[in-house]
Amino acid sequence: MKKVAKLISIILCVCMLIPALVACSGKSDENTVIVYTSTEDYRIDDFKNAVKEKFPDYTIKVEYMNTGTIGAKIKTEGTGTECDIIWSLEYGYLSQLADEKVLADVTSYDLSKFTEDVNISNNFVVDVRNGGAIIVDSEALAEAGLPTPTSYEDLLKPEYKGLICMPSPKSSGTGYMFLKSLVNEMGEEAAFEYFEKLNENIYSYTSSGSGPVNALFNKEAVIGLGMISQAVNKINDGADFDILFFEEGAPYSLYGSAMIEGKQEKAAVKEVFDFIVNEYTKTTNEKFFPEKIFNDYTPVVENYPTDIDYSDMSNDTMAEKERLLAKWKY
Repeated sequence: MKKVAKLISIILCVCMLIPALVACSGKSDENTVIVYTSTEDYRIDDFKNAVKEKFPDYTIKVEYMNTGTIGAKIKTEGTGTECDIIWSLEYGYLSQLADEKVLADVTSYDLSKFTEDVNISNNFVVDVRNGGAIIVDSEALAEAGLPTPTSYEDLLKPEYKGLICMPSPKSSGTGYMFLKSLVNEMGEEAAFEYFEKLNENIYSYTSSGSGPVNALFNKEAVIGLGMISQAVNKINDGADFDILFFEEGAPYSLYGSAMIEGKQEKAAVKEVFDFIVNEYTKTTNEKFFPEKIFNDYTPVVENYPTDIDYSDMSNDTMAEKERLLAKWKY
């Protein structure tokens, strides 16, 4: 009987603990925010520090995945995904998720402070404009007795054979923005003919947008089709690089942030997203990507080009991207 009484006592204790455990679990969930992003490590570190300082009582988990994985994962999981906030994902993927009705409405935010060309949806808000350029190692060119290229046509010259590095459009948004900008400028057939010729001079196609500038820094290439922001970081660290813009203008990608539909009802999610839109986007603009996204404000960063003339990046949809990448064979 004593054993039975002891067993009943244990069962009663467990039953009393269950509601408390559930309540604690619920409280923890309410204070936890899960953020998916495809941005660079240094930006993730900065963001983590910023939200930790701003929201010391919240657990904010930032999970990195490449752009395609985030898009496919959330498209498959829908509003049932564990993700609360998508931070800094390419517009093409965000537009696709908006079409799938997975993203919350953001029209309650004051988006009039942003430039007209970045306000294209009711379901996401701009994070950064990431421009590209032709980056050259001036010292290496001089040592090789080679002139500085002044046009895309110049890059086809035989003297640059094996000296050019480009991100693969199939794995890199930076690579794709160069492809898309020249398709818009030259026409599709002429653009693919151009890249057919350029391929003869390519030293390597990198899997990421940072690859070409890293190749220049490591003296593996002399010319790179890369990101302005990364080139500026290397220049400010002492690299002898030049940032060139050809008459077609600078290609660029837009990245934005969104909440998953239904998650905006959670106070912690709403507060973190408010912080991103109302405060942290400006911080990012000032510290990392000082390119034009605000109507009345453009920060100045040492050695960062100003008054950039951008390429025509119209019709930059996921359907168009998939169609063009199906033709890319390098």
